[in-house]
Amino acid sequence: MFVRPDTRSETRERLSRSDWDLLVIGGGILGTSVAWHAAQAGLRVAMVEAGDFAGATSSASSKLVHGGLRYLQTGSVRLVAENHRERRALARDVAPHLVNPLTFHLPILRGGPHGTAKLGAGVFAYSALSAFGDGVGRVITPARAAAANPGLRTEDLKAVAVYHDHQMNDARVALMTVRAAADAGAVVINHAEVVGLRTTGGRVTGAEVRDRLDGTEFGVGARLVLNATGPWVDHLRRMEDPGVSPSVRLSKGAHVVLRRRAPWRAALATPVDKYRITFALPWEDHLLLGTTDDAWEGDPGEVSATESDIARILDEASLSVRSDHLSRDLITYAFAGLRVLPGGPGGVESAKRETVVTEGRGGMLSVAGGKWTTYRHIGRTVLRTLSRLPDSPVAERGQPVGDLVRRVPLPGIANPSAVAHRLLAGTDGPSPAPDTARHLARHYGSLAFDIADLVRHDPALGARLHPDAPEIEAQVVYARDREWAHTVDDVVRRRTTLTVRGLDTPEVRTRVEKLLE
Repeated sequence: MFVRPDTRSETRERLSRSDWDLLVIGGGILGTSVAWHAAQAGLRVAMVEAGDFAGATSSASSKLVHGGLRYLQTGSVRLVAENHRERRALARDVAPHLVNPLTFHLPILRGGPHGTAKLGAGVFAYSALSAFGDGVGRVITPARAAAANPGLRTEDLKAVAVYHDHQMNDARVALMTVRAAADAGAVVINHAEVVGLRTTGGRVTGAEVRDRLDGTEFGVGARLVLNATGPWVDHLRRMEDPGVSPSVRLSKGAHVVLRRRAPWRAALATPVDKYRITFALPWEDHLLLGTTDDAWEGDPGEVSATESDIARILDEASLSVRSDHLSRDLITYAFAGLRVLPGGPGGVESAKRETVVTEGRGGMLSVAGGKWTTYRHIGRTVLRTLSRLPDSPVAERGQPVGDLVRRVPLPGIANPSAVAHRLLAGTDGPSPAPDTARHLARHYGSLAFDIADLVRHDPALGARLHPDAPEIEAQVVYARDREWAHTVDDVVRRRTTLTVRGLDTPEVRTRVEKLLE
């Protein structure tokens, strides 16, 4: 049974007074995965995050759980096969309530960068690397593709290659992973920034932390410290060693969200050039377009989707999407995140999506990069690396990494259709509207019954937050009490879909703020 998180003051007290085996700095998906696996292995784990959990790169992805078709172009066959294994494990055993199958259409255009034979062979090889678990990649006619995709532009369209992947709401998957880590015993806090590192005998043994919400400062001591701060990884490495050389480079990926004019039964993945694909994805009842892939050398905290990014995304989408589906008055939101890539020569668009692991002179281990799809695999890999460090508590006290159950489910695992049916039957309280029931089932799984219970005790919490959104007030109370939500943006951007729908109006924000009090 889930226990309500401690108050912030109680959490700070526990973090500062306990001796921890592992301190994870960074609450994005990689840090959270390590915290989850380390806690499963029996370690005493603390995790601190400067912003909100998954508040930066981890909630600014293309929302895909995928093998990475374009990685075949760079020869990363083993990576694609590994991605497929993790994709299917997430969809079948770990998070079937959060990860959904999605058919992809890959338009083959006259004068495009790839021909029919090459793309046909590519999608066949792609499906073969997944052991044909989702069917066989094939080529279909434009007419068949247009029947499934109302926005498909058929001018200059020779054929369409078909393959299969999955998608998710990345913020929700990340939050459920935080909850899984906490359920396994990790103590976590967000909006808590590391302002300095503790050292003992030249070794990094903890961090000095400032609570960004009220300014309280406290320290956390640990035998091992992991730097999992994503785009800020080198900033923290310089705290350990001011003269250290950069370990990564950054690439900006921007996206645009639009209202849909009609349902889409397939996504579009259109080749832009030899390496890049632009997506048009049905997502959260909207259309998600992107992404860009441009080197970024500025402050990671200042990354955003610019007007030029939006214009470029719409222009690239028009290669295969009809113009009436790309009208600017349909745009509800635009966002950008930063990919963390290995350093090296060449452009970022051709860089391999590999995890970078380094050990500093003070013994702090830093991890960055990789793919969302393989976040559990990366967590196990990092834990295995930690076990090989001198005097490692993983080797001394923890369960061997190889003995960890590989398919531990995320909280709320359930069949979303069954959950929605039960909600609509009213067996757990007043019946919600059908769209709300489906929304709760897809984003919370069986935990949706906890939200229904809130409404049963206080029917006023069943009110919609906005007339055009399925979200209800009970979700804000739930986010406050059980999902570490402290600010309005925590709720409207990551624990609900209000922002991506363009519905976080001043009135909605005021309403959310009152519910958070």
